[in-house]
Amino acid sequence: MKPITVSGLNTQIKSILESHFEIVYVEGEVSKVTYHSSGHMYFTIKDEKSAINCAMWKSNLSKMKFKLKVGDKILVYGAINLYIPRGEYKLIAQSITPSGIGELQLAFERLKEELSKLGYFDIEKKKPLPKFPKRIALITSSTGAALQDMLRVAKKRWLLSKFYLFDVLVQGDGAAEDIARKIKKADEYIFDDGDGFDLIIVGRGGGSKEDLWAFNERVVADAIYEAKTPIISAVGHEIDYLISDFVADKRAATPSNAIEIALPDKNEMLMMIDEMINSFNFRYETILHKKEKILSHLFELFEANSIFNKLLEKQREIKFTKNQYLSKINSIIEKKENNLINLRKAFEIMSPLKKLHQQKEEMEFLKTSIKSVTSEILKMKEKQLNSLKELFEISNPKKREKEGFGEIIKNNKRVSLNEIKIDDIFFIENTKITIKAKALDKKERDVL
Repeated sequence: MKPITVSGLNTQIKSILESHFEIVYVEGEVSKVTYHSSGHMYFTIKDEKSAINCAMWKSNLSKMKFKLKVGDKILVYGAINLYIPRGEYKLIAQSITPSGIGELQLAFERLKEELSKLGYFDIEKKKPLPKFPKRIALITSSTGAALQDMLRVAKKRWLLSKFYLFDVLVQGDGAAEDIARKIKKADEYIFDDGDGFDLIIVGRGGGSKEDLWAFNERVVADAIYEAKTPIISAVGHEIDYLISDFVADKRAATPSNAIEIALPDKNEMLMMIDEMINSFNFRYETILHKKEKILSHLFELFEANSIFNKLLEKQREIKFTKNQYLSKINSIIEKKENNLINLRKAFEIMSPLKKLHQQKEEMEFLKTSIKSVTSEILKMKEKQLNSLKELFEISNPKKREKEGFGEIIKNNKRVSLNEIKIDDIFFIENTKITIKAKALDKKERDVL
């Protein structure tokens, strides 16, 4: 088994804790409480057997109606959080109420426990929210402030989504049934293009527990759970938790927050597009620079291996051979002249006329032979040079074509005459002229 780091272990524990205890509701007695100068509150709650450290951040603490003191029996609503550097976990309180469950709270707890056992709150059953919803159903009161708050936020964040209002009762008799009915209607609604809503937001503004109770009813929970369209529950204020919040695919602290969750931020999108453009330009310039280097290298290879350069190299070799040959010939002639001088000296000493005559004949024959050999070698090298020049001329693209010859192009491809059919349109091209033609007739010629 491969070991993991302490941080890795704490990170895994944090993931498990916070996913399984996303929301907890704990009752206990306050054993220690500290109001920090930062505005946060740190406290501990306990029962007969154990205790747990808790914290409430400034934003939630400012909404509390009473001050906490040691000995208070309280109900804490919050989430488990693990601090990785020290491996310590805390209960982060979102709301605190005095202990003592009323009739509504008892009904809430019993329904919550029942639905939890049925799997209504299971994370794996939550549907993902669309990133760019085109059509959003708003199930709320047409006269409530929540509707205007949502539309105001939507106008600032994203203008490409369309909103459709399903006016409902949000409190009082029949409100729960009306909400459930409108959820089902929105979930089953089909537009002319065959598509339905991408997202449903159900909720209302703040109020008392009694005002919000419609969203704690079983009929609403069933409608949310059975819907195929992703649903955001946006009921009341941040401290309000309803059954609809637990069943919905996403809980929003307020109706305005629901729009912030549902819609992308146009400013963030514009920044992201700018970053993508900059990244594209950088990659494009990098690739272009690499291709330019490759092309430059290929051009250098072409230059080094071109026929013209090879011809120049052969010319240099011929010139070197010629100079080397002439040097050898001059050396031979010089040597023979030295021999002649020596012979003359010997003749002057011996005075044999016949030997002198023979030596002169040999000298003349040698000169003739040398000239003949020199001439033949020069002719041979000139032939080699001419052959290379002819090869260069033949390989020259500008002189490749012959008089009366051209290429036949059909559908941007070079073809033979055998491929041309009657009424075909084709082109006849050489390096200077392109002629558009049409095959009027076609005959096979006998080849002897």
